[in-house]
Amino acid sequence: MQQHHQDADFTALMGGKVRPLTKGRDRADVSTPAPEPDEAQLARRASAQAEEEAANFLSDEFVDLLPKDDPVEYRRPGVQTGVADRLRQGEYAPEARLHLIGRPVRECRQALFRFIQEGGEHDLRCLLVVHGRGKAVDSHANVVRSYVAKWLAQFETVQAYVSAQPFHGGLGATYVMLRKSERARAANRERQQKRRG
Repeated sequence: MQQHHQDADFTALMGGKVRPLTKGRDRADVSTPAPEPDEAQLARRASAQAEEEAANFLSDEFVDLLPKDDPVEYRRPGVQTGVADRLRQGEYAPEARLHLIGRPVRECRQALFRFIQEGGEHDLRCLLVVHGRGKAVDSHANVVRSYVAKWLAQFETVQAYVSAQPFHGGLGATYVMLRKSERARAANRERQQKRRG
């Protein structure tokens, strides 16, 4: 009796437009395809992609393939070795991940560019790029891994990058440390001044 009263209250709240699920109707109807984008939407999408591609400074030229069993490591001059060591040990928790496994190199280039740009815009410091490793030097995964290492060094905002710890993918993934944004630095200074004052 109590349940029937609650159902009636809910139905009244919803303006009487509530129907119980019938047998076989307890799943979303996915048989209806999403509407195709119209010409204006396609044009806007193409324009945005062209704009992003024009801004993408990452080299798409030939890359020297990395030995598949060697970890990657890069530290920009001026970055403390302690920061790179902590990054290597996985002591900074990745705040965002990018999965590139199985994606074409051209798509990886666009995705990585967008990922690093957005990471900087959102004041993220530690990112994880999952690219795979491959069983052979010329495997697709190792080609992507080699390009990722080359591309990451081309970002001024990337302070360091190293192969991940096994619990984050080992040689099949790379930790990336971004430079603190001016906004984050200002917030840090403000916090320190409050502590002193």
